[in-house]
Amino acid sequence: MSEVVFKSGFVSIIGRPNVGKSTLLNMIVGEKIAIVSDKPQTTRNKILGIKNLPGAQIVFLDTPGIHKPRHKLNEYMVKTALSTLDEVDIILFMVEAGEPVGPGDRYIIDALSAVTRPVFLLINKIDKVPKGVVLPQIEEYRQLYKFEEFFPISARCGDNLDRLLQSIVKQLPEGPRYFPEDIVTDQPMRFIASEIIREKIFQLTYQEIPYSIAVEIEDFKEVEDRNLAMIRGVIFVERDSQKGIIIGKGGAMLKKVGQLAREEIEAIMGIKVFLELWVKVKDRWQSDDRILKMLGYKG
Repeated sequence: MSEVVFKSGFVSIIGRPNVGKSTLLNMIVGEKIAIVSDKPQTTRNKILGIKNLPGAQIVFLDTPGIHKPRHKLNEYMVKTALSTLDEVDIILFMVEAGEPVGPGDRYIIDALSAVTRPVFLLINKIDKVPKGVVLPQIEEYRQLYKFEEFFPISARCGDNLDRLLQSIVKQLPEGPRYFPEDIVTDQPMRFIASEIIREKIFQLTYQEIPYSIAVEIEDFKEVEDRNLAMIRGVIFVERDSQKGIIIGKGGAMLKKVGQLAREEIEAIMGIKVFLELWVKVKDRWQSDDRILKMLGYKG
């Protein structure tokens, strides 16, 4: 009787901003662990998600969108994304259906030129384009890089993800179970709470505001005998005018952010949450090494 082989490994999801990397990760693991928004550059950190399958464990790394840096935070984000290329067994390069190859895509392909591991091209959002668009796009990318496989997918609808997972498992090496079967991410609830707060600001504000904010959880306490979590968060902005927008007239905007974030954190944790939010101005925080390190954006 042959011994059953268990396979495991790490898979990086890379691509330009707003192509759907976080949506893909959430759909694959079956839970929301990465925040999503229709605004680019939503993901700032490397988010780890775990998919357990019969005989295999896939550890996915959702990365910030690769783009031309404008300040130190952007530099950190791009460096974080590119660093995963040397850490994983398989790379998923995601692009958007119907979009021509742009300078950002060519920059990523150049970065892949030194990679020896398999690279899959994922053409996402096929639910939003007419049939017949994808095949010419595949051919265009085929001329630029030797991709292992091509997958037209819809991360939002789940189209073709089963076949993607099957192909990933085939390429994975034999290995151990890196994480217990009952967890889907290694991110602490403290980090997830800060990301949810940031996501609600993305959803409720406009123009440059989302890109000028960061969230730090100053205090996170679980009171077990009361089935309660007490969370104190600080929202950093760069200018007084932005602070006014986040707080809103009579505190209405900040109250709405807190309400939506609290409801989602409660749903994830399964307990009551007391969430207190404050807004502070930190001029040019996105280029301040000390503040970036305090917020967890510097190694």
